Amino acid sequence: MGVTGPIRVVVAKPGLDGHDRGAKVIARALRDAGMEVIYTGLHQTPEQIVDTAIQEDADAIGLSILSGAHMTLFAKVLELLRERDAEDIKVFGGGIIPEADIPPLKEQGVAEIFTPGATTTAIVDWVRKNVRPVAA
Repeated sequence: MGVTGPIRVVVAKPGLDGHDRGAKVIARALRDAGMEVIYTGLHQTPEQIVDTAIQEDADAIGLSILSGAHMTLFAKVLELLRERDAEDIKVFGGGIIPEADIPPLKEQGVAEIFTPGATTTAIVDWVRKNVRPVAA
């Protein structure tokens, strides 16, 4: 992972969910905030997402999941990052995720979950503060 230059974020739509407007809005907000964003497009497998993040030297992966498969998809991405010795890539996400599922996702290693209504400003601020924090 590089420590200079802009924060690099892979924004991905895993699984069969075909609704990508939210992911595109977040990708644009991160880009407009000066980050480098790699948007993978629809219907990505966890393997494709992790491969992209490693190849692109990403600092973070942002997953947008509306399909209800969040427990499985987040777990698989985290597992693949561990297998590839890339646990330094932070994973965050958002979408239709029940409040009751957020604590178990965080216990698995998801850094943050944004639910409907989260502002782009809040997401950008979180990424800036948590993905590659500036040393004090």
